[in-house]
Amino acid sequence: MRIGELSRKTGVPVPTIKYYVREGLLPPGELTSPNQAAYGEAHERRLQLIRALLEVGGMKVAEIADVLAAIDDPERPVHKVLGTAADRLGSGGIEHDDAGSAAARAVVADLISRRGWRTHESNPAATDLSEVLAALDRLGHGAFAEVLDDYADAAEQVARADLRYVDQRVAVEDMVEAVVVGTVLGEAVFSALRRLAHVSASAKLYGTDVPQEQKPS
Repeated sequence: MRIGELSRKTGVPVPTIKYYVREGLLPPGELTSPNQAAYGEAHERRLQLIRALLEVGGMKVAEIADVLAAIDDPERPVHKVLGTAADRLGSGGIEHDDAGSAAARAVVADLISRRGWRTHESNPAATDLSEVLAALDRLGHGAFAEVLDDYADAAEQVARADLRYVDQRVAVEDMVEAVVVGTVLGEAVFSALRRLAHVSASAKLYGTDVPQEQKPS
């Protein structure tokens, strides 16, 4: 297909497709003449992945480039691909060096050790978690740490579900892409499910009626 058809099928404007090619996110099409190139299903699939990471996963173009490079590296173990995708989900915020942050980092390090997780407290996700706990403590909600294990139980269950999905993929290229989808887009799925569960649990706990959806007039 030509670039115009690729644009129509994916909803990505032609100038954006050309930009992705220049930035190395999308491989160039096969030249059929000096000014024409042909694109295939692989280009369409890659564009849909880029859109999903950008629009649903909330990733930046540079972060997507790193993740796609990991996907395209045949020597990169699947575990390393997963780590690359997961690291791009972090807040990227500044790590504070006060007593509250230090105490929170100790809580996270203890959690990792106690649960036998095969990761390290220097992992970006661990840093993000410790900064959230420190912020909660500053707001007077330091007791939130008491429910960390409940959250960890749920996180382990979700992680197992993500990797079961990955294991269903036979081809290596499908597997590494599934790792990214399960990590980045799975984060968005879990966040939405958590919000829905909050509404239901709150209604059951506090006896609040669930409001009816208003129909458009």
